[in-house]
Amino acid sequence: MAAKSSATGEKAPWGVSLSAILVLLFLHIPILIIFLYAFTTDEGGYTFPLPGLTTRWIGVALQRTDFWEALWLSARVATMATGAALVLGTLAAAAVHRSRFFGRETISLLLLLPIALPGIVTGIALRSTMGMLEIPFSFWTIVIGHATFCVVTVYNNVLARFRRTSWSQVEASMDLGANGFQTFRHILLPYLGTAMLAGGILAFALSFDEIIVTTFTAGQQQTLPIWIFSQLFRPRDRPVTNVVAIFVVLVTALPILLAHRITQRADDTMG
Repeated sequence: MAAKSSATGEKAPWGVSLSAILVLLFLHIPILIIFLYAFTTDEGGYTFPLPGLTTRWIGVALQRTDFWEALWLSARVATMATGAALVLGTLAAAAVHRSRFFGRETISLLLLLPIALPGIVTGIALRSTMGMLEIPFSFWTIVIGHATFCVVTVYNNVLARFRRTSWSQVEASMDLGANGFQTFRHILLPYLGTAMLAGGILAFALSFDEIIVTTFTAGQQQTLPIWIFSQLFRPRDRPVTNVVAIFVVLVTALPILLAHRITQRADDTMG
């Protein structure tokens, strides 16, 4: 009986359940409102109740060349920033975990700092540095800006996995004559692969919808979040903007859910 009780768990008090429901409503009702007004027949306002429903704004959005240009730029930036984060974040996690040197904890803290700082501070710092070095704004300045915080997500995931890795297998592999690359490929990579994948997915999602740092590093270029922000000042384009906002929600939410599932399954396997 005790085993059955512990397996099924106790029912949460009604107050806790009600609080959880209220928090979910508080977080997601604004997103639901965007979904509603993406299908309204009203061209320029947020009248309620909705005068009617239509799907024509999806077609209008798909015909906008500026939307596709912004989408393509955001996708390329997110891909390059994620690639850089995977390399730099994994190397940094390996160095911090396996090496013993003075100031290691300080360096670990400094690696986490970019994601803790307000985005506007990071943006101003990057813009000032680029101005001092006379670096013109380009695709690569956006990638550099995004990589500063994308590295942190990969670093955190890989470092956590390093701490749960059995190094006896690594030492046994080296004793059997395997070189560093072979040991990494056959021993470490199976352990780190899911952590790198989850970190990379999170990095891509963060980069894709980032706007604050991008504002300081993009110059005249428009990523998708900047394009959405610019459309807010055009009242007659609000339904189109809502359609694109839904697209961004899906592009960022689905990878985050996928990364969560990958991490959860990996933890269950290792646990």
